[in-house]
Amino acid sequence: MNKLLISLLISIGVSGAAWAEGDAAAGQGKAAVCFGCHGADGNATSPAFPKLASQNTNYLVKQLKDIKSGARPSPMMKAFAVGLTEQDMEDLAAFFSTLEVSKGVATDADLVAQGKKIYDSGVQSKGVAACAACHGPQGAGNGLAGFPLVKGQYAMYVDSQLKAFRDGGRTNDTSAMMRDVAGKLSDVEIKAVSAYILTM
Repeated sequence: MNKLLISLLISIGVSGAAWAEGDAAAGQGKAAVCFGCHGADGNATSPAFPKLASQNTNYLVKQLKDIKSGARPSPMMKAFAVGLTEQDMEDLAAFFSTLEVSKGVATDADLVAQGKKIYDSGVQSKGVAACAACHGPQGAGNGLAGFPLVKGQYAMYVDSQLKAFRDGGRTNDTSAMMRDVAGKLSDVEIKAVSAYILTM
């Protein structure tokens, strides 16, 4: 059932995806203000901030639009997003998508192994689908469907976002997919998945 639902939502996402027509060179020129938090190489200066390097353009554009509109609450980012045009967003997304995301180092092998199991297979006893179903076996996401690349993302950031989806602090996911998944995960399971994603 989960696989059928995910396939249907991917199809909907693909048909409804907005094609970003950004200019990476123009985006690089506009990105200087982003570097303080997200890094000149897109790999963020703090694990509290997301890495933007290699991220799918459709996902980045959607997040910027959602932050600007308030659909995704982020007081710090809203101050930057409010002045962006749609072309600015597309250019920034195009630029960050060209950068190489860095891979993290495992600190707890057992936790990473538990996270890999959840990522690859889900948690059947709780009805949790595998993360790989949408984000791909290598964590590259699905650009057409707007599912983000997750590989190499800071564990602290992933942990905070999964908890935000679970607790209702973040609600800009398509068809409440992430709220449904995260809502069934314990703190330990979230920590494990976050640890694994960092090492991908």
